[in-house]
Amino acid sequence: MKKSLLALAFLPVLIFAQENPKLTDEMAMKLSEKPLHCINQEYPNKTAHIINNANEVTLTPKDLHPSFYGCFDWHSSVHGHWMLVRLLKTKPNLSVAKDIEKILDNSFTKENLQVEADYFTKYQLTTTFERTYGWAWLLKLDEELMTWNHPKAKIWHQNLKPLKDKILTSWKTYLPKQTYPNRTGVHPNTAFAMVFALDWARATGDKTFENELIEKAKYFYLNNTKTPAYLEPDGSDFFSPSLEIADLMRRILPQKEFVKWLDQFYEKRSIENIEKIPVVSDLSDYQTVHLVGLSFTKAWCMKGIAKSLPDNHPLKQKFQKTANIFLNNGLPLLFQGNYGGDHWLASFAVYALED
Repeated sequence: MKKSLLALAFLPVLIFAQENPKLTDEMAMKLSEKPLHCINQEYPNKTAHIINNANEVTLTPKDLHPSFYGCFDWHSSVHGHWMLVRLLKTKPNLSVAKDIEKILDNSFTKENLQVEADYFTKYQLTTTFERTYGWAWLLKLDEELMTWNHPKAKIWHQNLKPLKDKILTSWKTYLPKQTYPNRTGVHPNTAFAMVFALDWARATGDKTFENELIEKAKYFYLNNTKTPAYLEPDGSDFFSPSLEIADLMRRILPQKEFVKWLDQFYEKRSIENIEKIPVVSDLSDYQTVHLVGLSFTKAWCMKGIAKSLPDNHPLKQKFQKTANIFLNNGLPLLFQGNYGGDHWLASFAVYALED
């Protein structure tokens, strides 16, 4: 423990103190340590499996999910894998590249991923498993592999197909029946999941799914005004419900329509509130540490929204500047907690740091 704290103390100050934080090779190396450590760590584990009978009591996380059993829970393992794919794809010369490739080879075997796919039909009551947060990260992982012109990526992507197909079928079945959005600041947040689903649909050319997502997003959010973001956050939020909605709507509305919508969506007091740095009172608490993730998700939403605004809009520079403040706040905290943050925060940081 003392050794790790000493190492942290001597990290170059600039790794955290850049005015405009970037995913440098140095930062990528530090962040990669988190999923490299936890992807094959089975315990502690928060399984979301519903035990249907006595025969299922003895099933371990690895029995249920031979690819995504580590990193405390299924969805964290999925986005931990996404992060490693992303780093290997964009920074192939990292010294840990071979370690990453070995882990992905083990996780993305055809046999293991078929078991992951079969989970959704083998057991009862799996229609709600990881709906829709884990589903969203699985599509993000699929998109990352699909858009990577690399021999191994093509194999891994093909092996992932049965699981992706199950998730996609489930989502297409569920979406027409989803009457109300979830406006929470944690996993079930609907807008966040729809963002990743929409990105996937556009990347793959699935026009039907894209149009269904767009129409549902308009049904949920187009008439929203004066959102009560002055009440954010709740005590364990890692999403800003209002910013997630805005990040979705910027993707589906032309710029002029988005500006008109955004100006009616936020009041001054809500803007002032969402720009506040989250207070994280206990980094060792598995729920309170979610607030570190809130800095990363606010950063990526604000960066995206700013890019979608015209140069003369007052929120453009404000959000660009505030996004960097959130990043500079969250990055040091990521390295000071325990497994409650270690098993998931690094992938959020990677996503937030990219342009």
